[in-house]
Amino acid sequence: MFDMTAGHFVFIPAVLLFGMVIGWILGSRSAADAYAAELRRREERAARKARGTRPAAVERPAVSSRA
Repeated sequence: MFDMTAGHFVFIPAVLLFGMVIGWILGSRSAADAYAAELRRREERAARKARGTRPAAVERPAVSSRA
């Protein structure tokens, strides 16, 4: 009934390891992109503050009340 071959003991951990590696790569890319975006925002804020101007008003979507 539970006839698992030796391939299961190799294949399943290999797939899990492969998934972890792909997740690590994609996660590190995402973190690097988020960090770069934050640095750009900080630079833009500093430049606006130095000029003494405010950004144009941006219409934001309505946010539901938080309870």
